[in-house]
Amino acid sequence: MSHDNNSDLPPPIPDATPHPEDMLKQAPPAPRTASEAAAAPAASPGPAGRYEHVLEQFAHDYLRDRRSDRRWKTFFRLIWVTLALLFVWALFMSKHPASTAVGPHTALVEVRGEIAPDTEASAELIVSALKAAFEDQNSAAVVLRINSPGGSPVQSGIVNDEIKRLKALHNKKVYVVVEEICASGAYYIAAGADEIYVDKASVVGSIGVLMDGFGFTEIMKKVGVERRLMTAGENKGMLDPFSPVTPKQQAYAQAMLDQIHQQFIHVVREGRGARLKETPETFSGLFWNGEQAVQMGLADGMGNLDYVAREVVKAEEVVDYTPRDNVAERLAKRFGAAMGEGAVRTMRSMATSIR
Repeated sequence: MSHDNNSDLPPPIPDATPHPEDMLKQAPPAPRTASEAAAAPAASPGPAGRYEHVLEQFAHDYLRDRRSDRRWKTFFRLIWVTLALLFVWALFMSKHPASTAVGPHTALVEVRGEIAPDTEASAELIVSALKAAFEDQNSAAVVLRINSPGGSPVQSGIVNDEIKRLKALHNKKVYVVVEEICASGAYYIAAGADEIYVDKASVVGSIGVLMDGFGFTEIMKKVGVERRLMTAGENKGMLDPFSPVTPKQQAYAQAMLDQIHQQFIHVVREGRGARLKETPETFSGLFWNGEQAVQMGLADGMGNLDYVAREVVKAEEVVDYTPRDNVAERLAKRFGAAMGEGAVRTMRSMATSIR
């Protein structure tokens, strides 16, 4: 006798897993009034309530994180906008005098440190400040306050020439006030002024020219090092520290230094005129204190900036026209230098050392 196979199987076990729709059906209805809510017994949340609580907590945390992200983004945007405004303001201020005056005043230009290209005492910066000081109709006179050991005769000569040109163009006088030191190229600049004032302990002078370097030929002989230098032109390697100096090359260099020295002497004689009391040591490269400088005619008297502005110029208010290297410019220069250094390294790696 045959039996149906399906009738022999045990009945299926009902699925005891709760489904969300069943949970919602089984959930007790929410009380409609406050009295019903107060009278209703406290019931433990069912599965549906737990799911709703988890979803609600997730949504709350998500919104809180989004608000926090927006706040931080806004904060950083404000920081960048502030830095950009400060950068623009610093660039604007660097092109204008540190202070301004409505009436007559004494225009100040600082000359500090080494006189050389790409320094605070470069001819480019000093000449720019001098032009602004002379062109201001309210400036009664211009004072160069110098604290410099000197530097490039080329840079110093450019400033000296510009002082003479601007004096004639604007019919204004130029005074020099020396602080600690006014030597070599710094005195080259000072010689173009109408009068020079010093402190009794200032260092003044050093009217001379030098070219310095080192020679390592004797050490190379002792160590056994051979210098291999190839040039096109017999004097291209002149003054190379690892090659001996020939008498011809040494004489040529000395003649060039003597010529530059005579240019320096001419500028000093022209600027100081009959006030200069020359001695055999005047143009020897020696330097003197301020008191001696006045006696020798290298300076005119004792006085600082306030004294000159008050007693000589007769305009006590001082306006500084010196361009300042501000933070924004320093950052820009460093960034540019870093970029340039990378480009130079790349070019050097590709090129042969020919100079």
